[in-house]
Amino acid sequence: MSEQNNKQASRILVIGGGFSGLTTAVDAAETGAEVIVVERNPYLGGRVAQLNKYFPKLCPPICGLEINFRRIKTNPSISFYTMAEVDNITGGPGDYSVTVKLNPRYVNDNCVACNACAEACPAERPNEYNFGMDTTKAAYLPFTQAFPQKYVIDSAHCKGDCGKACQTACKYDAIDLGMKAGTITVKVDSVVVATGWNPYDANKLDILGFGKVKNVITNMMMERLASPAGPTAGKLVRPSDGKPVQTVAFVQCAGSRDENHLPFCSYICCLASLKQATYIREQNPESKVRIFYIDIRTPGRYEKFYWKVKDDPNVTLTKGKVASVVQAEGSDDVVVIAEDMMTGDKVKVKVDMVVLATGMEPAGAAKKLSGVDYNENGFALSGTGVFATGCSKNPMDVAKSGQDATGAVMRAIQTGQRR
Repeated sequence: MSEQNNKQASRILVIGGGFSGLTTAVDAAETGAEVIVVERNPYLGGRVAQLNKYFPKLCPPICGLEINFRRIKTNPSISFYTMAEVDNITGGPGDYSVTVKLNPRYVNDNCVACNACAEACPAERPNEYNFGMDTTKAAYLPFTQAFPQKYVIDSAHCKGDCGKACQTACKYDAIDLGMKAGTITVKVDSVVVATGWNPYDANKLDILGFGKVKNVITNMMMERLASPAGPTAGKLVRPSDGKPVQTVAFVQCAGSRDENHLPFCSYICCLASLKQATYIREQNPESKVRIFYIDIRTPGRYEKFYWKVKDDPNVTLTKGKVASVVQAEGSDDVVVIAEDMMTGDKVKVKVDMVVLATGMEPAGAAKKLSGVDYNENGFALSGTGVFATGCSKNPMDVAKSGQDATGAVMRAIQTGQRR
């Protein structure tokens, strides 16, 4: 037997099951490595799963995610844990010991996603997948094409005997109300941090009206509104009264490039707003869009997309920082007040809805992992055996996240080979 065949396969832990984490997992496993994925949500796919369309093809993200889901299902070298969190990382390259907390789902592998539990469930919960714009039952499937295709019971909203109705309705003995939290310890050669990002909390942006002014939403809420699987079945209507939107203002750098919030550029916000402008224009040919920006950034091949949107006579780009967003007197309309930096004039426009292009805050800023180093902004740093990838490392789009993940795979595999 050759020396190469005597070598044990690299063992890699991937923290995060979003696009970067999934790309890392399937690429590494297909080189022969053993991969363990840990994801805190009850499903894989991360933020990409919440998008209506994504660059560069502007197609629904599930088409790309589904390919990776299929590769995971058919590759015995990949195992994954959902509703799981890494507690601690000790050791060093080639010999890491990782403690993982497993949270109870209250639904076991017998689940066939028949929906009987949700139909019987007496309790409701805000739907965080749609950013609270609608509700689900406390027994729910995160979204139609969720992977794994398995329901979950939200214990925070399932109180008392609530769960018994679901248990009685299930014909497959899939409801296990006695599930407990637990921990496991895994030994790996290297760790890839793919914990992704969170939308910056728009409630912190006092002058932009979120949470105080009707019909001010965030860019990720806009993605869910535009999605056929979203809270309005893809109809672009304003939340307060269901009126189809005719005029929309986008506010760029909502929290980004601001020393009081996120001091860095979030990279994808300009492209996201330009993309969402096309959602509005395509659904309602008479609609008008105004984008208030500091600088428009459309790196690389996306420059052509910028010119396509800019050339639309019903889209106006105004270079100027927004001073305030307020409720229009006597109506649910929204008033945006800004300065046009090109003319020096004060601009005051009334629109049906305002979309805040909130920045990308690394998940590490909210909860840092023991054993992982971070910079001052909460982005994870790569070391000799721990490698950051995707938006845990710095803001990037989906395509670049996939490319970056492949690079992380190469470094992680080499760590295992050196032991």
